[in-house]
Amino acid sequence: MRKALPVLLIAACCLTGCSQSKLSAPSASGPGAAVSSDDPVQKKLQELAGATAKSCGLFKSQVRAELDAASQCVMDASKARAPFYVEYELPGMTIALAGNAQGKLYSVQSQAGGAGLVAGDCPAELRVAPSGRVTCYAPGTFPMGAGSGSHSSMPIPPMMGKGTASPHGATGALPPGHPKP
Repeated sequence: MRKALPVLLIAACCLTGCSQSKLSAPSASGPGAAVSSDDPVQKKLQELAGATAKSCGLFKSQVRAELDAASQCVMDASKARAPFYVEYELPGMTIALAGNAQGKLYSVQSQAGGAGLVAGDCPAELRVAPSGRVTCYAPGTFPMGAGSGSHSSMPIPPMMGKGTASPHGATGALPPGHPKP
């Protein structure tokens, strides 16, 4: 009996830790629902969708089963014209969608930590992308802000030519074996 008690306590602790998901599962959020004070994307989503919007989740991974459940939540809410929002945290950026009770759809994106937050109307109908995430951009189009982020103000270095210094020390010369342009 004395050996069984520690084993049961360890098992209970392990099971308790495993039952807490690192992702927020789809759940309804009502008026006055807690919003992280340091998450500008969540604040913007609730502003766009409304205080009674259903949260279809906040996803920090690409687990297909979880993304499929979120996609179903979003598509069902949109079809019923019920307010909703979903947020996907990707490396270096967050992409999110919201819909309000009038059926208006919004796309929200930001860089990591909420920098460069951009929100706008969805340009197309909702669809589930091959990644499993819901999007409102047509295949082959870039979301708002793509290409106009932190790299847009960077100067493009000039092409090498006669008399132009190469970062490798030569002037205008290519390494041996490279074709001449």
